[in-house]
Amino acid sequence: MTQSIDYGNLMHHAMRGLIQTVLSDIAANGLPGEHHFFITFDTRHPDAELADWLRERYPEEMTIVIQNWYDNFEVGEDGFSITLNFGNSPEPLYVPLDAITTFVDPSVEFGLRFETQEYDEDDEIEEDEVAEEEEAAPAERGEAEVVSLDQFRK
Repeated sequence: MTQSIDYGNLMHHAMRGLIQTVLSDIAANGLPGEHHFFITFDTRHPDAELADWLRERYPEEMTIVIQNWYDNFEVGEDGFSITLNFGNSPEPLYVPLDAITTFVDPSVEFGLRFETQEYDEDDEIEEDEVAEEEEAAPAERGEAEVVSLDQFRK
């Protein structure tokens, strides 16, 4: 049994579930009104699928826009597939929900940001190592120090 509730991971799971629900509705019914999405994802995620030339152009992250033209939009339990137009060249993509770093719907000023994940050589997310490091080195509480900002004012 764990010593504490991992609210951070629970929130990330819930927020990704929200994205999955929204995208599933859009895949089934289309975009309502002025809604559109900017989705940034980690192209290094082991399950992300994109053309080699896109991966070369965006070696770490890529932002896609779901607005005017998209095709073959399907949402699954772990991610979504979509065909988008890149310079008049339709390209299929698969974006795992775990690879999403930001999800924004500017039409209603809604956005979510996720912490980035690191992947090891075996393409496994290294969340356990981060959790172990945090547990092994708890933050020490020292006395507070009052700092005067007067020296930085013009």
